[in-house]
Amino acid sequence: MNAGPVGSLDVALLQGQRLLEQRQPAAAIEQAGEILRIFPDQPQARHLLAAAWRALGDELTATGDQKGADQAYAQHVRFSTSDPRLMQAAMHLGEGRIAPAEALLREHLKQYPTDVAAIRMFAEVATRLGRYGDAENLLARCLELAPSFVHARHNYAVVLHRQNKSEQALAQIDRALQVEPRNPGFRNLKAAILSRMGENDASMRMYASVLEDYPHQPKVWMSYGHALKTAGRQQESIDAYRRSIQLAPHLGESYWSLANLKTFRFLPQEVAAMRAQLARADLADEDRFHFDFALGKALEDERSFEQSFVHYERGNTLRRRGIDYDAEGTSEHVRRSKALFSRAFFEDRAGAGCGAPDPIFIVGLPRAGSTLIEQILASHSRVEGTSELPDIIAMARALGGKKTRKEVSVYPEVLATLDTKEFHVLGEQYLARARIHRKTGAPFFIDKMPNNFAHAGLIHLMLPNAKIIDARRHPLGCCFSAYKQHFARGQNYTYTLQDVGRYYRDYVELMAHFDEVLPGRIHRVFYEKMVDDTPGEVRRLLAYCNVPFEEACLRFHENERAVRTASSEQVRTPIYREGVDHWRHYEPWLGPLKEALGPALDTYPRTTQC
Repeated sequence: MNAGPVGSLDVALLQGQRLLEQRQPAAAIEQAGEILRIFPDQPQARHLLAAAWRALGDELTATGDQKGADQAYAQHVRFSTSDPRLMQAAMHLGEGRIAPAEALLREHLKQYPTDVAAIRMFAEVATRLGRYGDAENLLARCLELAPSFVHARHNYAVVLHRQNKSEQALAQIDRALQVEPRNPGFRNLKAAILSRMGENDASMRMYASVLEDYPHQPKVWMSYGHALKTAGRQQESIDAYRRSIQLAPHLGESYWSLANLKTFRFLPQEVAAMRAQLARADLADEDRFHFDFALGKALEDERSFEQSFVHYERGNTLRRRGIDYDAEGTSEHVRRSKALFSRAFFEDRAGAGCGAPDPIFIVGLPRAGSTLIEQILASHSRVEGTSELPDIIAMARALGGKKTRKEVSVYPEVLATLDTKEFHVLGEQYLARARIHRKTGAPFFIDKMPNNFAHAGLIHLMLPNAKIIDARRHPLGCCFSAYKQHFARGQNYTYTLQDVGRYYRDYVELMAHFDEVLPGRIHRVFYEKMVDDTPGEVRRLLAYCNVPFEEACLRFHENERAVRTASSEQVRTPIYREGVDHWRHYEPWLGPLKEALGPALDTYPRTTQC
């Protein structure tokens, strides 16, 4: 049923309600708008319009269109309130004008501090500004005042999820689902939370249930494909990505998802389709850079390296425009860490921290072989692979006390003010936060967040018996591999050759410092050595981790565990040497990278300071 001309008010309202029941929110919005044009003071029509905007927001959330959903929810608030100030604030939010919306809401809440609709809108402002802690506190207050405010509870779950508070997020979305068990937005969020928690089978079932009700949602098919990929069900993931493309040929991320399988090869007609999409003048930037990264991979597989580099460069240039990365901030962190972490500093704090030996940290840069090391270790009966855990970075950020971008973090210098008991508490906190990701009874688990190299000093102080493994690869191979990889989140230094080269240089400088002040503390694995002498390197690796040799570690590719990184399909095959020097095909265009690397390139594989 489509929205029709308005005759009788009662009949028109009934038609609008039926459109909602038939899951046609856009048509219901059109119908309600027509009713209000003819009957401008009709409150029932406003209620219908508010409900229709909310339903559209739920539908857009299910498809992964969070920007569109935010706008729809703002319109829902606009039509569900009669307060002129809130209506105006909602209008500003719906049109992306954050500052005036914030000012109106702040003034309103001074007068009416318990207005839950206004509190929820203010939390939305905080969320859009990236102030998730503020949004969390606002939404907690909102639900304290109105526990049955189910859509505020959904917002609360979203904010918790974005802060990697998975257990709390799951509890909140489950409460929302008790009220609206078939809500697609709620189910989609639960699937994402379950995936982050490592509950991959449950996540896949949830995505599949959403697709039963909404089979024409391309972004849900794409998310389902990600879950299937993680589980090692490659052909099914390919089918899901291709279904997404069939429904939305302009969705560049689905093509990139196929390319990101690494072992996948595009068909000629798929390459032609990508070229056709890139020729469009109306293609959104986000789709465009995903197509460029995907086409770069397709042309690389065809050995058209010059054209492949052109597309990688275009994709990176466009992606870099949309992110904020401060290269000097990374270099400054290295300088401050070297100044603080002297040998005497660590000697004075000997015996600090939690003595649990459970964690094995794999650090370095992405695309340096860390997933291979993780797969080898996770094939041991005493070691469990988890994923790239965000907890060390979150704890360092909290210690820094920085609440706004303009403030200066007091980390790492704040560590000088902590005593041995406080380091012990930090170690216990980390183990508690990581516990949700441990699914087996293995005594050791792996945290392979590569950026944790920047916090090796903190790790040593709070977990002195944890293992730290530095995965290192040839600078040009590692950096260029990161450059041609589009990361869903984080790793913002990878989108220019200069930034990634400088980051690598900073990384090796800091690791060299830790080698000097904590000799033997960090075990280094060179990717090229692992490829050339796998049995010997595996034995040395296991000896460092204090676990006996097991033959399964050499048959790591037979391990069927879930793998979440871009190398998920590569580590399900035996080691091959082809990728070691693959960067040489692109060497004519890597001049800016070589210049940025400086001494870090000339001294490799030596690990002395540059």
